[in-house]
Amino acid sequence: MNIANDPRFAGIRPFEKKIWLASPTMHGDEEKWVSDAFARNWITTAGENVNECERLIAEKLGCGYAVALASGTGALHLAVRLAGEKLYGRPQSAEGTLRGHRVFCSDLTFAATVNPVAYENGEAVFIDSERDTWNMEPAALERAFDAFPEVRLVVLVHLYGTPAKLDEIRAVCERHGALLVEDAAESLGAAYNGRQTGTFGNMSIISFNGNKIITGSSGGMFLTDDREAADRVRKWSTQSREAAPWYQHEDIGFNYRMSNIVAGVVRGQLPHLGGHITAKKRIYERYRDGLADLPVRMNPFDGAKSEPNYWLSCMTVDETAMAQQLRSGCSFSYSSESGKSSPQEILDALAAFNAEGRPIWKPMHMQPLYENNTLVTSERVYRDRSGDETCVGADIFRRGLCLPSDNKMTAAEQDIIIDIIHRCFR
Repeated sequence: MNIANDPRFAGIRPFEKKIWLASPTMHGDEEKWVSDAFARNWITTAGENVNECERLIAEKLGCGYAVALASGTGALHLAVRLAGEKLYGRPQSAEGTLRGHRVFCSDLTFAATVNPVAYENGEAVFIDSERDTWNMEPAALERAFDAFPEVRLVVLVHLYGTPAKLDEIRAVCERHGALLVEDAAESLGAAYNGRQTGTFGNMSIISFNGNKIITGSSGGMFLTDDREAADRVRKWSTQSREAAPWYQHEDIGFNYRMSNIVAGVVRGQLPHLGGHITAKKRIYERYRDGLADLPVRMNPFDGAKSEPNYWLSCMTVDETAMAQQLRSGCSFSYSSESGKSSPQEILDALAAFNAEGRPIWKPMHMQPLYENNTLVTSERVYRDRSGDETCVGADIFRRGLCLPSDNKMTAAEQDIIIDIIHRCFR
């Protein structure tokens, strides 16, 4: 679509300064604690910033222990590795703790949620989403246990900062004696029944990646109430060195510890978590109100039980208002139709005016890397791609997009974005 020649967008000028999907919002204390690390010469994976971040996160979330790591992905890898060891014992050499065992994983998510299962030589079985929160469908999880009763591990994500149906998911896991690994990478500060996400799993993780609601530019944390588990992960993250006068190694280790510099940024960010959530909520509500007259729906949540952190505001186009859109591999095409639009058209229109949106995560079962893995919906078990037609996650991907959700976007700038979206439907 050539926006420059499209009369629907006449009179709109590109933003002089790009409106990002979600960029870091800095406050000044970050630089203070980074400078403190330089002044003390703690330019390493140890130091006061690391220790203080662990203490602050454990206190804020209400968990027993937090272990600061280099990334959320690293934290999730060690969580999955630890779960595999608890379930199946210590592996021989580097074969992986899962040893070919199946693991039930959220299907609608980023690849980092699922890849650690492959790192540990496991086989991911993907569980479809439900429409109320876009997260793992409890009925589909129950069906998966019916089909694969031997499974003992579930990896659950809270998509875009919205808590999953934790009461139901945990009840299913408990009925089948399964451990729950909670990927709360996107949901720091979100709560379910008044309790913070990241505290519901047998082990959980959060992320401080550059676009998260609290950032260190990178970084993540492993969360647990089990001191032995925290000590095990901390040891693995520093190459599994034994308490010996020399470098003694009796287990596979990893270079996953958080830098004291990164921890300085996180330490400076953490006091502002509440303010970031408030700003993100205002963005969500302005979109909700400003788009209410269009055939679209905002990403949903259970207002009776959960309070999201509103990390990203997303929407889906109603089926009756979907213009033709084709996606294949890494390419796409679409057509403009009066009164209708599509995610790709809206994303192109936003980009033309210097605003960043993003497609919804492409479900894992649709990825070339995992297209031979099993998908389970609430209706049946699919061992091939035939489930796309009935899969909730595939439908959300087809009709959905993530809207510019940057904390520094002004209300006036957001009004222009809302206007652009309206014009896409003309």
